Amino acid sequence: MANLELTNKPWYYGAIIGVLLAGGIFWAMHRLVFQDIQLQIVNSTSELERLKEKVRQGKMAESRLAQFREEAQRLETELQRLLRILPTARQTDELIKKVKSLTERAAFRLAVFQPGGFVKRDFLTEWPITVTMDGSYHELALFFDRLSRFSRIINVDSLNVNASGGKRTIYTINTTFIMKTFIYGNVQQAGGVQ
Repeated sequence: MANLELTNKPWYYGAIIGVLLAGGIFWAMHRLVFQDIQLQIVNSTSELERLKEKVRQGKMAESRLAQFREEAQRLETELQRLLRILPTARQTDELIKKVKSLTERAAFRLAVFQPGGFVKRDFLTEWPITVTMDGSYHELALFFDRLSRFSRIINVDSLNVNASGGKRTIYTINTTFIMKTFIYGNVQQAGGVQ
């Protein structure tokens, strides 16, 4: 380093050199240390604001939690109601029991209850069931009325009504029809829901 001799110089030379050295040191410290600290402060401040916003949103959601729970309960109830109308499984036993109880409540004899193959539609599967019964016109009308009140969707198709044979019985007609019910989703022929 060069030998700086300031003994024979006026005092302001030393002051100028001191100010220049202090300015250089301050500039170097600002460039190397303080600028990194300032950048960390800016990043931390923006992270703090982001976290404050998340906390504010969380508090808003918490204040609406009871409303969300009530809505979830309402939707669950609605789902259960819709699953009774359009179930996700065949429920063959339940369907047979309901139809059998309808025929037993009236003067009917259930001769055939034959489930058919599944027919895939858009978002559901159609399940035709061939039904043959003996009864009377009046009882047939009551049967269809009661069938329409089931919670599950059941359509009657291909209705064929014939007079019974010559014997005098309580059964005056022979009825054959296709009872179509529906299952939400795909159903394999073996019976499992996909």
